[in-house]
Amino acid sequence: MSGFIPGGLPPSPPVPGVHINSEAFWPSIDLDKLRETLRIDSSVTTARLETAIIAAVISVNRDLAAWREAQQVAGHTSLEAVPSEKIQDQSQLVYLYKRAVECAAGAEVSERYRGYDTTASGNKKADETEPTIDDYRRDQRWAVRDILGTSRTTVELL
Repeated sequence: MSGFIPGGLPPSPPVPGVHINSEAFWPSIDLDKLRETLRIDSSVTTARLETAIIAAVISVNRDLAAWREAQQVAGHTSLEAVPSEKIQDQSQLVYLYKRAVECAAGAEVSERYRGYDTTASGNKKADETEPTIDDYRRDQRWAVRDILGTSRTTVELL
């Protein structure tokens, strides 16, 4: 009998076709698309990515709750129905919403996982090329502010 204890199981493959749905007003979030957009590999399990996306959706939906209510009062039943210019036949607002959720989920995943190399040079290279948690949070705020139609910058005189 061996005293060897394995360090863990190999990463499980992503489960295709999983979507996160929230309030009917908002578009669903496709886990595969988000995984591809953020270059999240299979070391982050589908269950853990789903948890990060749910947290992201909650955060973004809370930031936009009053705006959503105003749009619904105006008669818009979905984000897609809110008047907006289109890019590739899709509302800019839909792209911005998905970007806000992607960035919030990216920050969540980055806080808990880190692609790494065992060498110092590999770690330095990862630091230089990967978006930081702050970058993700900034991009999330910008996407939300773009939906709200407010300025991206707040300036305060001291």
